[in-house]
Amino acid sequence: MGDNPPGKGSSKMPATVVVGAQWGDEGKGKITDILAEGAAAVVRYQGGSNAGHTVVVNGDEFKLHLIPSGILHEQTLCIMAAGTIIDPICLRDEIQGLRERGVTCSNLRVSVNAHVIMPYHLLLDGLQEDARGRGSIGTTRRGIGPTYTDKTARKPRSIRMADLLDEARLRTLIGEQLAHKNLIIEQAYGHRPLEPDAVFDEIAPALEVVRPYIADVRGTIREAMDGGGEVIFEGAQGTFLDLDYGTYPYVTSSHPVAGGACLGTGVGPTEIDAVVAVVKAYTTRVGSGAFPTELTDEVGDGLRERGSEYGTTTGRPRRCGWLDGVALRTAADLNGATAIAITKLDVLDGLDTVRIAVAYEIDGERVERMPENLDALSGARPVFDDMPGWQQSLSDTRTPEELPEEARAYVARMAEIANCPIWGVSVGPSRDQRVRY
Repeated sequence: MGDNPPGKGSSKMPATVVVGAQWGDEGKGKITDILAEGAAAVVRYQGGSNAGHTVVVNGDEFKLHLIPSGILHEQTLCIMAAGTIIDPICLRDEIQGLRERGVTCSNLRVSVNAHVIMPYHLLLDGLQEDARGRGSIGTTRRGIGPTYTDKTARKPRSIRMADLLDEARLRTLIGEQLAHKNLIIEQAYGHRPLEPDAVFDEIAPALEVVRPYIADVRGTIREAMDGGGEVIFEGAQGTFLDLDYGTYPYVTSSHPVAGGACLGTGVGPTEIDAVVAVVKAYTTRVGSGAFPTELTDEVGDGLRERGSEYGTTTGRPRRCGWLDGVALRTAADLNGATAIAITKLDVLDGLDTVRIAVAYEIDGERVERMPENLDALSGARPVFDDMPGWQQSLSDTRTPEELPEEARAYVARMAEIANCPIWGVSVGPSRDQRVRY
């Protein structure tokens, strides 16, 4: 698995976006961790504690939700930019958990402009999901949607990380928020109102831990880029959970696509040199929504168990299916991918046949890219290419030549569909379990 992704004219790119090419859970954490070793900075550009990035080092598993996946490399700055939203209690717990395992977190910075997930956002998220009943959209109930809603609504003003530095100001903002939120909590959902002092007291214990990391990070990002070191922009979730380009309404509330890196960090699009689209060798998604290649039989159950397909954040079992090449082709286009990183190829070990959906049939027509009218996706029938599987373990494979012929053919077909080269292939959870291309 190569450490320097191909881009616009140099083997060492100063700015690389790592983006999920499916519905999230592609293994972006491992790819970001590998790239972070030689990087000046890793910058998380969107999302909140609904993300789950797992990094395995020497058999030790680190599950990250907010903190960028480069945090295990102490020489690499890890920045949470303005496009992220921060649950201070979750951030405190994550920092303390890492410290207990010997990770200092001294390289962590959090933007003053990142908006804050407050206890009333979590409450509203849960009340809204409960009220939807069978029509729920499958949120993580982590307050993500309500926080981004407040950010865009602007009045009463949403709370930002800078506000956590001033207790009097924070108390005032909580009161202003609850004057509005309690009307919804009481009248729409019949829940008892929240008291401003109680909300402050709930987050107050986290403030002492979190405050030292709050900083003006835009200048820091600029310095890292101007200094000639590589900067990695890390997205959460995946392309088809994007608010504009995902399978709406079963999406997140931000922009996981590569363009979101510019929005969330203040870096211009001409400064992005490479985009690594991370794609699992099969397809998974969590929650509701159309899933044309879903397997609801013993094959799907086998993928789930062999791939440990349970949410890092929620523990929910993931829906599993064959690789959706239509989604991959579309994601490569939407993100301007310069390379793909393939993960969990080893999960397909031992299958007699592996399948790739190379097109959909919708209303009698062959469709090779995700339809913009996503209502059509519910009636899409996948058109599969069947390929022979391989009857050996890939976990110790380190070079393309060591891959069995059938696995090489499968990987080559993925690259053909994405129309871009292969950055590398992951064949297990650990850093060293990768095939370098």
